[in-house]
Parts: sequence; C-alpha cells; structure tokens
Amino acid sequence: MDLKGKKVTVVGLARSGVAAAKLLQAVGARVTVTDSKEEAALAEPLSRLDRQAVSVRVGRGYEAALDGADLAVISPGVPTHLDALDAARRRGLRVIGELELASWFVRAPTLAITGTNGKSTTVTLVGLALNESAKRAFVGGNLGTPLSEAALATCQAGGVSPYEVLVAEVSSFQLESIERFHPWVAGVLNITPDHLDRYPSLDAYVEAKARIFENQTASDYAVVNADDERVAALASRGRGTVLRFSRAQPVEQGAWLDGDRIRVRIGARTEEICRRDELRLIGAHNVSNVLAAATIALLCGCPLEALGRVFRTFPGLEHALELVRERRGVRYVNDSKGTNVDATIKALESLDQPVWLIAGGRDKGGDFTRLREPVQRRVKRVILIGEAGPRIEEALKPFDRISESHTLHEAIALAAGEAVAGDVVLLSPACASFDMFADYQDRGRQYKQLVLALPE
Repeated sequence: MDLKGKKVTVVGLARSGVAAAKLLQAVGARVTVTDSKEEAALAEPLSRLDRQAVSVRVGRGYEAALDGADLAVISPGVPTHLDALDAARRRGLRVIGELELASWFVRAPTLAITGTNGKSTTVTLVGLALNESAKRAFVGGNLGTPLSEAALATCQAGGVSPYEVLVAEVSSFQLESIERFHPWVAGVLNITPDHLDRYPSLDAYVEAKARIFENQTASDYAVVNADDERVAALASRGRGTVLRFSRAQPVEQGAWLDGDRIRVRIGARTEEICRRDELRLIGAHNVSNVLAAATIALLCGCPLEALGRVFRTFPGLEHALELVRERRGVRYVNDSKGTNVDATIKALESLDQPVWLIAGGRDKGGDFTRLREPVQRRVKRVILIGEAGPRIEEALKPFDRISESHTLHEAIALAAGEAVAGDVVLLSPACASFDMFADYQDRGRQYKQLVLALPE
C-alpha cells in the first residue's frame, strides 16, 4: 500500500495511535493526529512524536482533523461508529484501525489470538516457546506493543522483516475495523459476555470476534476451543485447517488434557508435553490457555522439549492471579486484569481457600448475577469499590456479607483487619478501572503497593 504523500489522520493518541503515526511518517504519509482530550492531558503521548513533522489537532473541535483526509486510522479504544467517523464515511473517507494499517507493512506470518479472557497469557506462552526454540518472534498487539512497531521495524529494514513470526493479541475492538488483516494462524480461546457497554448484543460481540477468520485461506489454520460452544460454532467460518483444544475430551488434531497429561497431536503422532501438576499457572482456565499455546507453537515447529520447559517455569502475568504477598498466613492476590464477570468467576474457582473479594469499578454491561453462586460457595465477604458497587450488591442477593469502601486503600485495610490465616484477599474487580484508575495496570500496581505497605 503506497501512502506516500497521502493525508492520513490518526484518531486516538493512546499507545497504538502513537505507533501508527510513527509508521505513517516512515512510509511518507502527511500525518495529522487528533484526540478529544485537551493537550494538557496528552503531554506524554505527544512527547513521543516529532511535532515538527506531525500536525496536531486535539480537544474541542478535534473532528475537523478528518476534513480533507485521504485515510483515517483509529486506535482500538476509539468507538468505530463515533458520529464524526460516520459522517466522514458518508463523505467517502476510508476508516481503518491500527491493526489493519500494520498488517499492510509486516512481512512475516502472523499468529493472531483473541478471546474474552486468557489472550495475554496465551500470547506470552507462545512467544516464550518461540524464543525457547531460537525463533525470532515479535510478541505484542493488544498485549502492549502495537503491531505497528513490528511494521515500522520492517520498513526501517528496507522491507525485510527482522522477525520470523509475529504473535499478536487482538481484541474485538481491533477486529471491528479490519479489511485485509490475514493471520496465518487465528486462535479463539473463549467467548463470554463482555463489552456490552459497546456492543448492542452478545451476538454483535461474537461477530466482531469471528472476523479473525475473515481473510484466511486454505493454507491457514484456525485454532478453536472445543469446550466453548460459541467458539466451537465459529470453526466453520474460516477456510483454513481447523485444530482444536479441550480439557474435556481428546481431539483429532490439536491438544487436550488426558487425566493429568497434556497431550498433542499434529499430524499422525500423539505425544505428551508434561503433566498438569507440573504447571506453575493456577486454575483450570490456564490449562486451556496452555493447550491453545501448545497447539499454536507446534504449528510453528517448536520442539516438545521447549514447550515443556516453558510450561513448567512460566509463573503467570502481572495482574493475572498474581501472588503479591503472604502476611500473617493470609495470601494477597492481584487479579486486576479480571475486568469482566467471567474472569472473576475463573479466579474464584482457581482458589481453594476462603476468599475476601474486592470487586467493582466501571460497569461494562456484565451480568453480575452470574457471580452469585461462586460467591456463595467461596467468599467470606465481598468488599465493593467504584461505580458498579450498588449494581453488584443487588445482583448478589440474598448474599449479604457485603461491605462498601470509598477507596482501594480502605478496602484493603478492612480485609487485612479481619482476614485470618488460611484466607485469601483477592482483587478481581469484574469491571473496568476507569472510574478510579488510569487502567487495570494502575489499579493492580496500586493494590500491590498498598498490600506491600501493610505492617508485618
């Protein structure tokens, strides 16, 4: 795609927007960046751009940056159907996402992984397996490093990819705005209700996820969760070879849990990677993530021994069932990445000890009544924070061991004062963080700082 001299407007100045702007500069586009926030709130991302080479239009009237553009590139957090974007489309403006833009300039096979939960863990496992197998891999996407950075590195190397393979976490938001994005391997881990503050229905959310298969051909692969009915139903969407993973049953091609053994079959041979009890990751849901990662890594030619080493040693991601501290016999666990109901249910099911659950934040349209049964079985007390607190309290009835705290500090102090040896204090909010924190990472790091500051 030749964008030299084209007027391109980047909408949204989060990490992906900055990466897109730098890529567009590198390929010779005339770049304008825009955001609804005022300039003072954008000091950090703007500092990473060459203000001499990029036009900036932010704050009130930012929509005018779309006038006269040849192309608009939106960051994942920007709603696809903003009024300003819809109006621009009616004028004939082409609107794509950062993921789509990056895909025009990368030159290595892409492994794309989506799902409601487990994406970051699975992408990280695949990346570690590739590195352990001495393969040059880019690992990023929605996980943290935008795919546009891999595309920029390719452009700077004269169109020759410095990577043998690209491992990308992709979200439904990113998939909404693709056109030609074409992963060699497309994996879908699970689909449960999420982001229903953005989508009009669960079906619309599923359709966004399903777009990961849209441009695949017969030479590609689809990796799907055979245990998830919504995901299994998507297997026929793509034109590639379908492989499956399952904790419940053997699969014809892919990976499965056989008693305590993690087994794989790619081609004719059935082989064992390791035992479940050798995994450092906590929880049955993480077994599914390991099975998915094994299937994808084996398609890339990773040796079984490399997979075994990774699976036996990987402790998990920050903010995902992360053990912060044990104090006076009480374990403190940070699951701030649990931003939806299903993630919190999985966190509760992963712990055998009585739980003090800190939950709440900004509601994403989740069905909090689904928490009622696991909370009744496993939780001593729920401590609610944030905007969604009243909704969660109502949804949990008749469970009534509930307290409300105005701050995270107050919630931790309450739990620390009453929990006894053998208990777990779990931050797993089932909500977004933006009512009280910059993002889930900020929330998790504040939790850890407060926990580590508790006196012995």
